[in-house]
Amino acid sequence: MKKWLIPVAIIAVIAIAIYSWAVGFNNTAVKLKETTTEAWGKVESSYQRRNDLIGNLVKTVQGAADFERGTLTDVIEARAKATATTIDPANITPEQLQAFNQAQGGLSSALSRLLVTVERYPDLKANQNFLELQSQLEGTENRINVARDRFNEAIRPYNTHIKTFPNSVLAGWFGFDELAYFKAEAGAEKAPDVDFNFD
Repeated sequence: MKKWLIPVAIIAVIAIAIYSWAVGFNNTAVKLKETTTEAWGKVESSYQRRNDLIGNLVKTVQGAADFERGTLTDVIEARAKATATTIDPANITPEQLQAFNQAQGGLSSALSRLLVTVERYPDLKANQNFLELQSQLEGTENRINVARDRFNEAIRPYNTHIKTFPNSVLAGWFGFDELAYFKAEAGAEKAPDVDFNFD
């Protein structure tokens, strides 16, 4: 065997190993990122379901009660803000998540005020449509929570994959950036103060 073939063979083996590593890294990162994008889609789907139900809830409340316009207007405006705030699932940043969470939190707060105020209307509380919508909203809130948890679970392996060395070197070359986790709103750890004093 000729001596010049040995360095060529070594270089070829190293090049093939680097190529295989890069391809493996890229393909795994793409699959993991797609999983996070799918998980985010489920979060948005759950929020969209809530927004759709709120429209029906507002119509039911409007038709069944001489209702406080301010509370109803707050819900309608908060719903509009929540649907206007969107996130690019391919590049989820902490700032985008904070804006999204803030808009959805405003809607949750307005919706809570609406449901508390409804307590003043015994006819409405007995309305089957209202009871069904209220039950659907409660189920939707649970779906939202599950979807957010699954989104965070999907992000962890992706972020771990691109942040561990030596993958972190390739992540910069291929343009894979760390994704932000969904976090609770500030103050969410405190129980809401519900006042049933209707004097």
